[in-house]
Amino acid sequence: MFQPVVPFSGVSGWVFLQNTLESQTNAFEKSPEIVRDTDYFEKTIATIHTPEDLVGDRRLLRVALGAFGLQDDIDNRYLIKTVLEEGTQDSDALANRLADDRYARLSEAFGFGEAETLRTIETGFGREITNLFRTREFEVAVGERNESMRLALNADRELVEIANSSSSEDARWFQILGTPPLRTVFETALGLPSGFAQLDIDRQLEVFKEKSQRTLGLESLDALADTETREAVLHSFLVRDQIQSATIQSPMSIALSLLQA
Repeated sequence: MFQPVVPFSGVSGWVFLQNTLESQTNAFEKSPEIVRDTDYFEKTIATIHTPEDLVGDRRLLRVALGAFGLQDDIDNRYLIKTVLEEGTQDSDALANRLADDRYARLSEAFGFGEAETLRTIETGFGREITNLFRTREFEVAVGERNESMRLALNADRELVEIANSSSSEDARWFQILGTPPLRTVFETALGLPSGFAQLDIDRQLEVFKEKSQRTLGLESLDALADTETREAVLHSFLVRDQIQSATIQSPMSIALSLLQA
């Protein structure tokens, strides 16, 4: 398995990763394990007709969950089966009641019981999921070297989708609040305290919007479609994250990191 190279932390590490992203991603996706898993998924997914079928095949389930960043739930088969069975159309469906928005996205993508025809047998569906899986798996591999870089890669990708979404401004903010990796990036970038999540959810929304406008100059989430705007958010995240980590570094290493950035 190809292991991504992340030689620095903070902004300097992010710049290096961006400059080498294409070559590193290509090398990673050619790793035998990734090729085997994605080939198997694309060839087999059309035989899956129910959530029970999917959770019963661990190799397929690993790719399906990994595509949505839920790989840690590989052994929570009952939870995943219920999320898939109940769909998202009913407001009381489990996926809609879970705080993490990624479960709803998983359920919507497979559409068991909601789509007029099975999505698993649609032409191109397997490739759609494996493309997501490859991207997420690369981010996981980067995270094994530097978790902050994984969070930044994830945010850079997902914030574009949120910016281009037709949902209302508040709905998009709630998506950020309800997606743990994105929430972490914003909480760090905005310098919010660790107990912030204990506030009422509507108050959290107000603070996110107010501080994003004041600290990041973010008037609307539409602006995140712009690369420079996203970079400003990510740089704030990486700098603050590095400062938080500085308590375990020597004064000399802190100075060197800041100079590199």
